Amino acid sequence: MKTIPESHRDLLTGVTFAHLATLMKDGAPQVTPVWIDIDGEIVVFNTAEGRLKTRNLDRDGRVALSIQDPQNPYRYLQIRGRVIDRTHQGADAHIDKLAKKYLGLDAYPYRNPAEQRVVYRIEPSSVQAYG
Repeated sequence: MKTIPESHRDLLTGVTFAHLATLMKDGAPQVTPVWIDIDGEIVVFNTAEGRLKTRNLDRDGRVALSIQDPQNPYRYLQIRGRVIDRTHQGADAHIDKLAKKYLGLDAYPYRNPAEQRVVYRIEPSSVQAYG
């Protein structure tokens, strides 16, 4: 596992979007902006079951992330890795935590009772910091 440099950790702890690349069934890339979190060196994000990225990740857990500093577009992180865990446990509380971070709200306002939230944990295998 690779470590996130201290010089760029704020990109994961701050209000910064990541662009998550997954692989389609035919090998083509698919990219989605996601809210992110970090747990030690593990990158964490939350989504809902049934979305394209969940289907892609459940079939092939390899990912790439690009996280750009909103104040300086030449400063960014590029992370490649793989899914090491996916869970529903704590997923509703986690999306509320991310809503607090990204929106300043105590609860995720776009909750859909028909959706089941899922948390993915990504172990970095390659980390490049720029800027």
